Amino acid sequence: MVYALIIVLAYLIGSIPFGLIVGKLFYGIDIRQHGSGNLGGTNSFRVLGKKAGIVVTSADILKGTLATLLPAIFSFSTHFHPLAAGLFAVIGHMYPIFAGFRGGKAVATSAGVLLGYTYPLFILLILVFLLCLKLTKYVSLSSIIAGLFTAVYTFVNMIFTGDWVLFIVGLALASFVIYRHRANITRIKNKTEPKVTWI
Repeated sequence: MVYALIIVLAYLIGSIPFGLIVGKLFYGIDIRQHGSGNLGGTNSFRVLGKKAGIVVTSADILKGTLATLLPAIFSFSTHFHPLAAGLFAVIGHMYPIFAGFRGGKAVATSAGVLLGYTYPLFILLILVFLLCLKLTKYVSLSSIIAGLFTAVYTFVNMIFTGDWVLFIVGLALASFVIYRHRANITRIKNKTEPKVTWI
C-alpha cells in the first residue's frame, strides 16, 4: 500500500506543469501554443523570458528531487528505492495528467532525481551541459550529451561501487532524454535547430 502511495505521489509531483502554470498565471500565455509547444524550461525561456525560464527549470528540477526524497519520508514503513520514485516523477513530467499527458523532455526533472540521490553527479552534469552549450549553442544537443554522460558515468560507478540501480535508472533517464529529443536530432542534422545566443 505504501509503495503504491509513493508511486502515485511521485507521478503526481512530476505531473505538475510549472511551465503551463507560470505562463498562464503571470503572462496570460499557454506556452503549449508557442515556440516548440513544449512545457519544459527551454520553451519557457524562449516564450516567457529569462526569469520565467529560470523559475520553471528550477521547479522542474525540484520535482525530481522531492519525489526522490519520498521514500525517506515514508522510511518508517518502506524500503522503496529513491531512484524508483524519481523515475515515476520523470514519467509524470513527460506525460502529465494535469496537462493532457503532453509534457516536457525529461531533462530538468531527471537532473533533479540525480540531485536527490547523488549530488556530485548532478554538479558534473551541470558542468557538462554548460560546456556543451558554450561550444555548440544547442540546448537539445547539450541535453543529449549530458544524458549520454549520465549513462557512462553510472556504468563506471557501478563497476567500482556495485550500484546497479543507479546505472539502470541512469540509463533509463538518458534513454528518455534522447527519445524525447528525436525531432531535435533531425533538426540538428538539417541545420534548422535554433541556437541560443546568451552564452
